[in-house]
Amino acid sequence: MAYAVVAHYRCAPADEAAVRAALLTAREHTRAEPANEGYEVHAVADQPGGFLLYERYADRAGFEAHKAAVHFRELIVETVWPLLTDRTVTFAEPL
Repeated sequence: MAYAVVAHYRCAPADEAAVRAALLTAREHTRAEPANEGYEVHAVADQPGGFLLYERYADRAGFEAHKAAVHFRELIVETVWPLLTDRTVTFAEPL
């Protein structure tokens, strides 16, 4: 059963390039994870410094493995999150 994650990130415009670079690098690492079924990064058109991430994993355990990965810690927790001014995440399971 697939497990979806939708994240909305916002940073100051001055940090946008650093956040974008880290998210794109994270995307490449995440897509190589065995349980990952998709990882998309979008810039929000009407929101400077706004990003939308759509992630899909084979199951919740796959997402938990993603969160335990070194690249998640280095790129997301240590690089992206400190630069964010706002972050919301929605977790979803199919009906």
